[in-house]
Amino acid sequence: MPHDDQPPPRVERLQKVLAAAGVGSRRACEDLIARRRVTVDGRVAQLGDKVDPTTAVIHVDGERVVTDTRLVYLALNKPRGVVSTMADEKGRTAISDFLGRVEERVYHVGRLDADSEGLLLLTNDGTLAHRLMHPSYGVPKTYLCEVAGPLPRNVGRRLKAGVELEDGPARVDAFRVVDTLGRIAQVELVLHEGRKHIVRRLMEEVGHPVSRLVRTAIGPIRLGNLRPGRTRVLSNAEIAALFKAVGG
Repeated sequence: MPHDDQPPPRVERLQKVLAAAGVGSRRACEDLIARRRVTVDGRVAQLGDKVDPTTAVIHVDGERVVTDTRLVYLALNKPRGVVSTMADEKGRTAISDFLGRVEERVYHVGRLDADSEGLLLLTNDGTLAHRLMHPSYGVPKTYLCEVAGPLPRNVGRRLKAGVELEDGPARVDAFRVVDTLGRIAQVELVLHEGRKHIVRRLMEEVGHPVSRLVRTAIGPIRLGNLRPGRTRVLSNAEIAALFKAVGG
């Protein structure tokens, strides 16, 4: 008989799994199921259904609910000077230096170069991480840049129309001037490309090199007032919004 190292599925009542995931009390979850507002693996759930919380794909009112308690979803405000790796062979400050109390092994979604700062997502959900990084899903990223000013009026139009770079054309989805202080301008760019140094290269090509670059959003997740070097756990609503952004 072949030896199977796979642990047996941990099957539990659906309302208990939903309650453990923070959807509501067991009674409230039973009500959601009875009102046909819950689906499991694409079919409408029924009272009495049992599921394996580590593998079931569960939606409530069309919003994904993560029921595998081993999965971790974090936001980090990466400070300037920190390299986007979990450990650095040169001994530089790396992402893992800010994850003191995180027990699970997590991975960063995408990169920010050492001179850039702002939002990084960290997770051990490989499927979601892959979708967030894959260009075919087109998840937008928002950046706030300080550049040399003043800015001519046509800069935004040029960036939206497309700029030719050495590795092919690139364009932004949105552009606006946030503030102007003497010879420094603050601009916000939204783009869904992930090529290396893409924001810096775009701004340099239109004649306004970036002196400071902060990523303020990845899809629906915003940096907000998270302080540099701090992490926070994403809320259930934020996790659901991320899955929605990648069609999950």
